[in-house]
Amino acid sequence: MERTGTTRRRALMATGAAAAAALTGCSPDGRQDRPTAPSAADKAAAVLRRRSTAASRALLAEYDAALGTHPGLSGRLTPLRTAVAAHVTALSAGPLPTATGTPAPAADPAPSASPGGTSVPVADVPSVLRALAAAERRTSDAHTAALVGADAEYARLLASVAAAGAAHAYLLTEGARS
Repeated sequence: MERTGTTRRRALMATGAAAAAALTGCSPDGRQDRPTAPSAADKAAAVLRRRSTAASRALLAEYDAALGTHPGLSGRLTPLRTAVAAHVTALSAGPLPTATGTPAPAADPAPSASPGGTSVPVADVPSVLRALAAAERRTSDAHTAALVGADAEYARLLASVAAAGAAHAYLLTEGARS
């Protein structure tokens, strides 16, 4: 007795093929489906990434202003500035979706040409170091506060950058006294 029509095996194979096509974004006839708009979670992650990158960029501008007004501090500040530039790169790594859903270029941690609006005073060296330490603490606090809205991987990065900022603040103030 020979079976005709659809068997259970054929039905399962067809269901599996349809599921695989749906998961890969292809339609059953092999055409690519249109890209979907970013989800609300993706948009929130992009906003969080932009904010954390902007906070670290502002800190980088403060280091640039301090080094511009007090070049004698370069031996002490350059390693910290280099670390902050690496933080900007790490925090902005990966494509940042724009409002249209297309990736925007990653951030450039190059020194700012015009730091404008920084809180680093041009007065004496101790004041500059205190202002930089305060900026490090503000930035570290901002990264710590952002942990709540971050996915696990980005939260680990934010926590690491926040810890480094706290260490920089210590090195700029208390660590100098040792």
